[in-house]
Amino acid sequence: MLLPEKKPTKQPIILVVDDTPENLIFVSEMLKKEYVVKAATNGKTALAIVEKFPIDLVLLDVVMPLMDGYEVCRRLKETKDGQNIPVIFLTSKSKTEDQAFGFSVGAADYIKKPLSPHITLARIKIHLENKASRDFLHDQNEFLESEVERRVKELSVIQDVTINALASLAETRDQETGNHIVRTQHYVKILADKLYLKGHYPELVTPEYITMVFKTAPLHDIGKVGIPDAILLKPGKLTHEEFEIMKTHAKLGYNAIVKAEKEVDAQYPFLISAKEITYYHHEKWDGSGYPQGLSGEDIPLSARLMAIADVFDALVSKRVYKSAMSHEKAFDIIREGRNRHFDPLLVDLMFETQAEFIKICEHYKD
Repeated sequence: MLLPEKKPTKQPIILVVDDTPENLIFVSEMLKKEYVVKAATNGKTALAIVEKFPIDLVLLDVVMPLMDGYEVCRRLKETKDGQNIPVIFLTSKSKTEDQAFGFSVGAADYIKKPLSPHITLARIKIHLENKASRDFLHDQNEFLESEVERRVKELSVIQDVTINALASLAETRDQETGNHIVRTQHYVKILADKLYLKGHYPELVTPEYITMVFKTAPLHDIGKVGIPDAILLKPGKLTHEEFEIMKTHAKLGYNAIVKAEKEVDAQYPFLISAKEITYYHHEKWDGSGYPQGLSGEDIPLSARLMAIADVFDALVSKRVYKSAMSHEKAFDIIREGRNRHFDPLLVDLMFETQAEFIKICEHYKD
């Protein structure tokens, strides 16, 4: 990764603010060989110049009518462009409390009048060098932040592409399923969003969690790549022995993700969610599901979400061994499965979002 190079040096622009014309002329003559000089005789004009030009440093008189130097400095530091501009007060005020107040409103330095050209130029040079260093570091930090953001987005895209590629690979084994993975992904998000809006499981269901289950939902059937074609593509009802083999797809998918997790030697929320959905989405609320026979809230929430999405989509989709069921009939079957197959809370939320389910079903129709 190449860091940004320092920008070519340009002649710094210095703003001189003093209500006495003679002082402006004196300071301008002192500076003009090395710097671009802008001049103002009052605070209002000075602030307008800062808005218009990229000022690098301000030399500011303290005692001025209408708006004194302290007020000019305070207002300057409140602006986005002015907060990083060093301000040097030029004043005959030498009391400690005067200088302390000046520093409190944002001054970088004090130079006492009458001015010594050598001392004034030396102090200006120091503050400009300091500002140049700060500006470079700021640019570097902005570059690094943008680079990190770019890399994060890149990794996110790679992750999404990898998930969809794996899910699509599994779906190509069973060409009847069409847009099944896309529809179920959106069904899961509808329910998760509803959980979040209603405040259920607040410590678990966060925007990050919703994104995670949405992204990992397509992996729920990746274990089907390990199921023989004679069983996976059978155009009729499976025998007991065949169904037992079909049920192993949950474990096969889970094992594949566990193996991937060992390769990275770390646990990531993304992989945890993927394992839960893949392994447990055939568990049932009453404990009659597989592969572990878990019941109730012992079943991970992500898998309970996936269970409703998966069954509903299977019901309304055409298969070689059955016709597509109407939305009404599918919703009736989901209702009948409340407290038996499905989490009752999620069933209730599904019926609150019934129109959204139908919309997704129609939008991504095979």
